[in-house]
Amino acid sequence: MRLRWLALLALVPLSGCGIIYKVDAQQGSLLDKGSVEALQPGMSKRQVLLIMGSPSVVSPFNQDRWDYVSTMRRGRGKMDRKDLVLHFDNDTLASIEGDYFEEDPEQLVKDARKYKRQYPDEKRPDEDKKKKRRDGQG
Repeated sequence: MRLRWLALLALVPLSGCGIIYKVDAQQGSLLDKGSVEALQPGMSKRQVLLIMGSPSVVSPFNQDRWDYVSTMRRGRGKMDRKDLVLHFDNDTLASIEGDYFEEDPEQLVKDARKYKRQYPDEKRPDEDKKKKRRDGQG
């Protein structure tokens, strides 16, 4: 009987291991929709570097190809991989291919509200009441 209780006590902490929260994880180049849309053929490598930042991969054998790689895993879901490849010709942007995460900023804030996050630009309902009390109006 004592052995059963000991086994039960040993298994109880392990039962919670399956419900551990997994955070959303984005790794690699954070590609902004506005930045990608700002790219125009004919831009210099320096201009592209200022807009996009350093590429994830620059091949030592082909300096005219820049790869921006990004992965996203939402919770325990499958990992999505996005690649954006920029090709240069004589140090000017010749072509853009691939895909990227087209994250809408409003959708990101909406998703974050699931976790009860407050952002500085959002007004809280009790904020106006506190302000009126401080100003002596309420």
